[in-house]
Amino acid sequence: MADASFGASAGVPADPTRVGPVRASAVAGAARGRHLPVAPLACLRFGLRDVPLQWVLERLPTPRRNPFALGYLAVLAGTTVFAQAASPDLVHQLQTMSSTDGHHLLHTPLRSLLMSGLWVAGPAWMPYLWAFAFTVAPLERRVGSLRAAGVFAAGHVVGTLLSQSVVAIAVATGKVGPSMLDELDIGVSYGVLASLGAMAGLLPPRGRCLAVGGALLMVGHQVVSSTDLVTGIGHPTALLVGMALWGVLRRTPPQRPGGGRGRVARWLPRWAPRRFALPDQSA
Repeated sequence: MADASFGASAGVPADPTRVGPVRASAVAGAARGRHLPVAPLACLRFGLRDVPLQWVLERLPTPRRNPFALGYLAVLAGTTVFAQAASPDLVHQLQTMSSTDGHHLLHTPLRSLLMSGLWVAGPAWMPYLWAFAFTVAPLERRVGSLRAAGVFAAGHVVGTLLSQSVVAIAVATGKVGPSMLDELDIGVSYGVLASLGAMAGLLPPRGRCLAVGGALLMVGHQVVSSTDLVTGIGHPTALLVGMALWGVLRRTPPQRPGGGRGRVARWLPRWAPRRFALPDQSA
């Protein structure tokens, strides 16, 4: 009699078996006073499994989830289009003013460090889209926009300063010519590599080994195959900067990817039901 009165007071039908197995299990769980987990429908009507689709939707970059990564990509896209459409002389002048070569770092260090990160090294922007999608964006989802921007800036600044210091020493000792102090040095590769190194420390052990191993192979191949002293010093330095921040970032409370299930449900059409009760697995 107590169970029947509890079900009636909670608005549960007297005969739960008449409303289907899923609803019946939900009623049975409610009668035992237990809270059943719920999940968004997420297009099950179209024959797609809920969990993989939810996992993908929660990790797609959006302006709300990844304001830093997408905003930075928009800036890089704008400067890339400008570099292709504007006068070559004007583009060369602006990029020279933005360069973090030895002479500009000595006279205008803040301007050079800031503006050098507004250009891509080369005419192609699409590779940086994928680089940000697999390094900066997941790091931002995990630690937040401010910390992700801090990691990016740390890799950019430390990689630039150390590589140009090595160039200055090489010029002073006569290993390379003085023209190395004026070579154009722009791009965001240091920040991307620092983000990759930092993100590797937040992965499970197997994923961490794969990420670090792939990054070391990529940087090592570039160092061996390229004769550019600046990138040969700056790229491994930026990767190590990101790895050095593992301890700090691991103490950061994890952010909820995509703000939880509620945001996924808001992407569904109005006619789609937002939630459904899962069957009782312990029955």
